[in-house]
Amino acid sequence: MIELHGVCKSYRRKKAADDINFTLPEGSGIVGVIGANGSGKSTLLKLIAGLARPDKGSIRFNGDKVTRRTSSEIAYLPEMESYYSFYTVKEMIDFYASQFPDFNREKAADMIAFMNIEEKSKIKSLSKGNRGRVKIMLALSRDASVVLMDEPLSGLDPMVKESIVKGLISYIDVEKQTVLLTTHELGEVEPLLDQVMLMKEGKVLAWEYTEDIRLKHGLSTVEWMKSHYEIKEAAYE
Repeated sequence: MIELHGVCKSYRRKKAADDINFTLPEGSGIVGVIGANGSGKSTLLKLIAGLARPDKGSIRFNGDKVTRRTSSEIAYLPEMESYYSFYTVKEMIDFYASQFPDFNREKAADMIAFMNIEEKSKIKSLSKGNRGRVKIMLALSRDASVVLMDEPLSGLDPMVKESIVKGLISYIDVEKQTVLLTTHELGEVEPLLDQVMLMKEGKVLAWEYTEDIRLKHGLSTVEWMKSHYEIKEAAYE
């Protein structure tokens, strides 16, 4: 379970998290964290992962205060590449397996075969698309109850995105895992999402199940997001 109470975080007087409060139970499926650039999406994931400290408020994971040590229990995929480029894919797998007891080598092997990645290839020799595949493979090969993915499709071409989305569907256990995924690629990932959290200026503006968005409101996720942004803007006019 993830719990945030009154969480605030600022960078140079700009609020990246502004009094955020929510509880996310275990097995909440895939939650899309969406919003415009600078809305606080990436900061939220870093706070939950223990990679940033809140200025105010508290963050707990399974009842314990989140710290940098929480990374041993939460899988985090950053937007920026964060592996050793001189390693081969196999060496990166070995490194992750040595760092995280929950790393599942069998799942990693399945994902490598599915994504057609060559284990002997040096990371630096891979195309951007294949590096994106490797990054996702490393994160999803962990049997962590919480997986945080910051813009996993960023900068990838449409064919690569389609392949990666299929991989996400296949290798996430939605009954046991909670995935928070930030994205600007709503068209590609909308079919994956169980819930959507909309952020603006560091606040959680709205939160709803995607099924309710479609059935109750008759909207796509993009239309739902735009409608809430318009409501927010009108309130200040």
